[in-house]
Amino acid sequence: MASFRVYLIAALLLAISNQAAGAVKPAVAARDHIELEQRITGILEKHKVPGMSAVIVNRGGIVWTAGIGQMDVAAGTPVSSDTLFRIGSISKTFVGLAALKLVEEGRLSLDSPVRSLVPQVEFTNQWEDTDPVRVVHLLEHTTGWDNLRLKELAHSDPKPATLAEGLAVGPESRSSRWRPGTRFAYSNSGPAVMAAIIEKITGKRFETYIQETFLKPIGLPTSDYFLTPRSAQLLSKTYRQDGRTPFPYWHIVMRPSGALNASAREMGAYLQFFLGRGEIDGRRILSEASIQRMERPTTTWGAQGGLKTGYGVHNFTTLDGQGFLWHGHNGGVDGGLSQMQYLAEHGVGYFFAINTANMGAYREIDKELRAYVARDLRKPVLPAAQPVSQDVAREFQGWYSPINPPRKLMGFMGILGLSRVSFEGDQIRISSPFGPSNSLASIDGRHFRHENQSAATIALMDSADGRLMQSSSITNAKVSPALAWLQIVSVYLFLLALISVPVFALVWGPRWMLRRMRGVPNLHVRVLPLLAVLSLGAVALIFGLVGEDVITRFGHLTPWSMGLTLATYAFAVLSFASLWAALRADRRGMNRFAYFHSLGVSVIFILATLYLGYWGTIGIRTWA
Repeated sequence: MASFRVYLIAALLLAISNQAAGAVKPAVAARDHIELEQRITGILEKHKVPGMSAVIVNRGGIVWTAGIGQMDVAAGTPVSSDTLFRIGSISKTFVGLAALKLVEEGRLSLDSPVRSLVPQVEFTNQWEDTDPVRVVHLLEHTTGWDNLRLKELAHSDPKPATLAEGLAVGPESRSSRWRPGTRFAYSNSGPAVMAAIIEKITGKRFETYIQETFLKPIGLPTSDYFLTPRSAQLLSKTYRQDGRTPFPYWHIVMRPSGALNASAREMGAYLQFFLGRGEIDGRRILSEASIQRMERPTTTWGAQGGLKTGYGVHNFTTLDGQGFLWHGHNGGVDGGLSQMQYLAEHGVGYFFAINTANMGAYREIDKELRAYVARDLRKPVLPAAQPVSQDVAREFQGWYSPINPPRKLMGFMGILGLSRVSFEGDQIRISSPFGPSNSLASIDGRHFRHENQSAATIALMDSADGRLMQSSSITNAKVSPALAWLQIVSVYLFLLALISVPVFALVWGPRWMLRRMRGVPNLHVRVLPLLAVLSLGAVALIFGLVGEDVITRFGHLTPWSMGLTLATYAFAVLSFASLWAALRADRRGMNRFAYFHSLGVSVIFILATLYLGYWGTIGIRTWA
């Protein structure tokens, strides 16, 4: 689940799972459980995280479990292994299990068009006649739909809302931006639509079906999607970054996507179920083939291009810096982060949850647990590097731009994802004009791996979307050098304009205040660009002051959300007013440099306005 701030959390979680883990130095594993718990306790104290729960398992059962810190700071209630935590998007894995269970029973096909199963659920897809949204696209996040809008996230109904009511809150977000079944874009509405299909087929409420079919049989008896009197007694509060101020309970409107609460002990049983390949305590709940299908992405360009990493049926497959191939899912809500990971081949796994959404603590704890779980395992053999043919190098060298933003609104940031691909021997080099560069080793000339990784994380391929450099989650399409340089120059000119206008104002501003420029004509030609910059400063200030209440303050019509709308409109209006003023100004008696600087800045700001307006950023209504 994600909002503007939580979108960032989700993006970071996704980046941790899918990007260059090979560049991250693995932690030196703790010697035993005592040292492990001491290290984790130190991490919690350093980051002001009140409490957490964790579990490590193998095929034989729970190896270690612990509750550390407090579940209720005010009451001083300690965390135990039976304390419920909000596990966020790990909830989606149960949606995947339910879909595969119905497939096993012959009651569902992953290739079925969604429209034929739940025609009452609203969504739009301009390619529906030839490329309909199918069940598998809901499960692998390849519908092309936006992630949830803030009004959907802000809809916290303690009643609680039914699944149908939740899907009716924001159907506008369910619009395919590209042909379904090609590019990955994480969308919290997909699992909810899948849940509607499950309800239609089973005739039961989704939560009831999950409880009867999976939670109770696997061994999660206290896990719950709702804040019941029983779960309220067991549930840890979620806290702000200060580690003392609690968030109110978030009644997530898309419950199948992130509302489940579970304990570490119960998640240990859940991990055993995956390590048992669908079997636990001698009881077969799902076939091994279904578990394997859950771990295998199939519909993205990356999967079609031969990548094993990526998003399967609500299950991430990722590589770490030692070459191990992990499966699982992570989760993030306001005031909480969680992680579930397992090595299917080695029969080990771990889960942890913290009650503050602190990414620093999350990363450090995850690193400690991952190192400890894998400390005695034999590292996978790394494939030998192979040379890249001249034909591949000639065809694929050049500039690439990402074409699958998680929301259309965030598409304007794609310009910062621009990268250049070059080749040398058995290496591909991916460099960015706005960030760090990476070198990867060729496996077979078209697939590339990071250092210390045992499988490819980058594939080069041709597709209906053009020539692609595809990672586990990001689709980069080749663009012309002219377009790439136009974007690079535009970014730096825009930054130069943003910096130069206030710097220049430091020269003429004091003179104006000292009445030395009272008689200077066309002073507004200098003032208007400064006001345009200040309007963008207001946008930054709003985001800086909104704090941790992003969902409530931006998800409803409030002074914060309206202020954001007005500030973006102000930038557009002031940009055009600046150009109009410069073109109509009487240049006689006006400093030549000041005039042309204002004129150039105005043109740059208008181009920025048009660009941001195309992506829907100008006049953004976060509550709509």
